[in-house]
This record gives sequence, C-alpha cells and structure tokens, in this order.
Amino acid sequence: MSLINKLPSFYDNDITKPIQDSFTVEANSINDEVEKTLNQFFVDSATYGLDYWEKMLGVSKNNNDIQTRRENIKAKMRSRGTTTVSVIKNICEAYSNGEVDIIVNHSDYSFVIDFIGSIGIPRAFAELDKTINEIKPCHLAHSYRFNYNTHSNLANYTHEQLANYTHDEMRNSSELRGGQ
Repeated sequence: MSLINKLPSFYDNDITKPIQDSFTVEANSINDEVEKTLNQFFVDSATYGLDYWEKMLGVSKNNNDIQTRRENIKAKMRSRGTTTVSVIKNICEAYSNGEVDIIVNHSDYSFVIDFIGSIGIPRAFAELDKTINEIKPCHLAHSYRFNYNTHSNLANYTHEQLANYTHDEMRNSSELRGGQ
C-alpha cells in the first residue's frame, strides 16, 4: 500500500515523496505485525502462539513439529467433556485429516478406530494413541485399522512406473489409488 497515492497529486514531489515512502514502509511493517499477531488467535495459523495454546490447555510441547503441535491442541480442545464415540471420531479425524469410523464391540468391551478416509498410518500416530489412551474409559480396549494400497490398486501400473517408488511409498501413496 503506497500512502503517496492517497494524497492529492501536488504532494508527489521531491520533498514529500521520500517522507511518504518511509511512512509506507512503516505502515506495511505495522500491518504485517498485526497480521502475525492475529494469526496466533487461531490454532491453524498460529506459530509462536502455540506455546500459549499448549500452556492454556495443558498440552506438553515434546519438541514436535508445528503441524503435530497444532493437531495436539485441536485434539485436546475436542476432547473436553464426556468421551463419546463422536468425540473419539473427531479427535482421530483431527490427526488423520481424513474420515474415521469407530466400530464399537459391546460384547468384548472394545472399539476399533478405522481410518477409512486416509491411506497408511497418520504422521502423528504416537500422539494420537497417547490422546486416545488419556480420554477413553479405562475399561475399554481399542485397536486401529489402517488402509494401504494393495495389488489391486497397483495392478494398472507397469513395473517401470512403480520403479520410481519405494515399497513404503507404494503402500501409502494416495496418488497410486484409482489407476492411471
């Protein structure tokens, strides 16, 4: 934003223009700092403000990357109150960024967390498992079910095409789903 453009044209001279240009630099700097500060009020855009979010919610920092820290904070916010199937589902979806189904087995006091909307194990699985163990009723056992690419997903590709991938990438890559 150039402040000189907001003034009448006779201010655009050798004396006033450098002054207005310096005001423009300062105004842009202030706007950037205000924007950075406002970003800290939202978990999805916070950076240095994550420390405050973690302290407020009692989440340990554990030297995780920013995305994992955000997922931990969102999971903690979603886990407030009574633990229900929908609460567990919301927490798992926060970590996996995909759809999750919870299968309750009343007869053996357990439930299965089925990651139907993502392929492979979520990146922050250890944090997810820790969160689930904290919020679930202690008498319930739980297990996980993950989706992987199988031979039927990869059958449409030639060996030459698949040579560009490691075995782990072939098993977990969503871009290999659905054929060519």
